[in-house]
Amino acid sequence: MNLHLQSSIVNLKSSVFITGSKSETNRLLLLQALYPNLFLENTSNSDDSEVMAKAIQNAQPATRNPQLVDIHHAGTAMRFLTAYFAIQENSEVVLTGSSRMKERPIKILVEALKQLGAEITYEENEGFPPLRIKGKKLTQSKVSLPANVSSQYISALLLIAPKLENGIELTLEGEITSVPYIKMTLALLNEIGVETSFVGNTISVQPKFTIQNSQFTIESDWSSASYFYSIIALSPIGTEITLSSYKPNSLQGDSALLEIYKTFGVETSFENNIIRLHKTCNSEPETLKLDLNNSPDIAQTIAVTCFGLGISCHLNGLHTLKIKETDRLEALKVELTKLGATISVTNDSLTLESSSTINENSAIKTYQDHRMAMAFAPLALKAPIIIEEAEVVSKSYPTFWVDLKSIGFTISEL
Repeated sequence: MNLHLQSSIVNLKSSVFITGSKSETNRLLLLQALYPNLFLENTSNSDDSEVMAKAIQNAQPATRNPQLVDIHHAGTAMRFLTAYFAIQENSEVVLTGSSRMKERPIKILVEALKQLGAEITYEENEGFPPLRIKGKKLTQSKVSLPANVSSQYISALLLIAPKLENGIELTLEGEITSVPYIKMTLALLNEIGVETSFVGNTISVQPKFTIQNSQFTIESDWSSASYFYSIIALSPIGTEITLSSYKPNSLQGDSALLEIYKTFGVETSFENNIIRLHKTCNSEPETLKLDLNNSPDIAQTIAVTCFGLGISCHLNGLHTLKIKETDRLEALKVELTKLGATISVTNDSLTLESSSTINENSAIKTYQDHRMAMAFAPLALKAPIIIEEAEVVSKSYPTFWVDLKSIGFTISEL
């Protein structure tokens, strides 16, 4: 499904409801599988979360043949479920995914689980899914892995830790990246009564085999909010959008948006469980320089915002974007160049030069990556744009196009 988008102005006062954070939901779904008396509200309606929930619900004790569990494009589910199935005693699964998933490395996590005693083998290529996982009781507690890997590897280990006989003492070697996501995992463990510590490069999680009945309301997704921050930044002074449900003391690293978008004249105010985004001025820097080591998922949105405003930017701390749904840095380079941008990328950075023109009706390829589709959509405020394979947004935000129409975008299927 290819969509043509255009809009000269957003409805001046719009309101959008965004479902729960995909990051929090997926962590809590795994914890709920380990502790069935954990009850969740405002879970994400994303494909990723639904795939994760279905995989857990449908997993059966081992029969004569291992059960096939297909998580399609859901990278978080692949990492988290690798750890989850490793501790499901007397079970055997083959965990697989899409062709792109089979190209995404998982060896570091597998090796860490093997340090704990897990039994995991590769079905096709060494270091990549699909994985054959024979669940067993893990008695080892000390494990180490490089600190600059995807935080999802680290979180996967931490989430299963309280169900291990001796918990986990995890040593991270080198400089730690994506700290907010690690802290989110630890905070959620603390919320259900699990004792943790994070001192220097060592994380400890104590065993806890049962918890009290617990109800958890998941905060809405800040990554999804990023596209509305971009829309407000590209809109005239006075434009407002309210989003719900959010809280000031968020666990999500992407809440950094709140401060970053002040640079573009977007102010955020909290009222009960909503945030109000308000374009107050056209304050724009000559060059925006940011280290997004702690929030790489909003890099695409920020780069496109800068292009739409005609300002240059240098974004670094982006090394994890190379192994996402696509190589997001190369994808940004190709698609922004189509629109008239001058852009260069390295293994961990992106540099965009200021530009005063945007090529109209450019067709943006999305590479099976939901964030490519949504990050480029706000540019319709500056020039008509075509988003190819637009249905990919369902991975994290199924109602995205409906919500854009509700605030004034004109969207037609080609």
